[in-house]
Amino acid sequence: MSNPTAAAPADPIPECPHCQKPMPLCICDSVAPIENRLGLLILQHPQEQDRALGTARLTAKHFPNAVLRVGLSWPSLSKALGQPVENASHWAVLYLGSARAADLEAEAEIVALNRKGEVADNQRAILGKLEGVVLLDGTWSQAKALWWRNPWMLKCQRVILNPSRPSRYGRLRKEPRKDGLSTIEAAAAILAGLERRPDIAETLHASFERMLTRYREVQAEMPELAPKPVVKDRRRGVRRGKRA
Repeated sequence: MSNPTAAAPADPIPECPHCQKPMPLCICDSVAPIENRLGLLILQHPQEQDRALGTARLTAKHFPNAVLRVGLSWPSLSKALGQPVENASHWAVLYLGSARAADLEAEAEIVALNRKGEVADNQRAILGKLEGVVLLDGTWSQAKALWWRNPWMLKCQRVILNPSRPSRYGRLRKEPRKDGLSTIEAAAAILAGLERRPDIAETLHASFERMLTRYREVQAEMPELAPKPVVKDRRRGVRRGKRA
């Protein structure tokens, strides 16, 4: 016989159909649309599973002309976008190589590179002709996998960022490099810089801050939805929960 006093299983918490976060973590109702000139293509690795702190879908929701694709490879930029592209060199891709703005003594926030990984000549002309931006979403190793599995990116203009401050993730997520940014922060820097529109960065940063605030609030009340990030103990080679 069934036990009538047994606790009934909790109902599953619904997900937002747009950002795919659990509803308590969703801030889609506060997203302000941004009308901008440049196209935005976000390629997300299929194993990127950080729904709580991920920002790719939140970023794409801001832009009417943004495209988000989940997968490992596409035959061309046109196929990834779902529309023809006459010249892939007029699209920038955020480069994942070893080049860093600090090492290259570059002062600009957005730096175009040549095929040798050096600062390209005619920065203003190169950046001024860009029609869109490709961002790779995932862990550092996942983003690198996307880079190597899509050779058409070699036709795109490589750019790197020289952020004036570290990621707003802070202690919530450890970036592998000091210049590492979340997808929404990278979009803010490159789109605002290329279009000379600081309002784009202000809007995206405000959304990111709201997302992080909501995460911290939910973490205190429903830790199963927003668990504390796990960090690697370099001394022992194990993973442990980060202390508050």
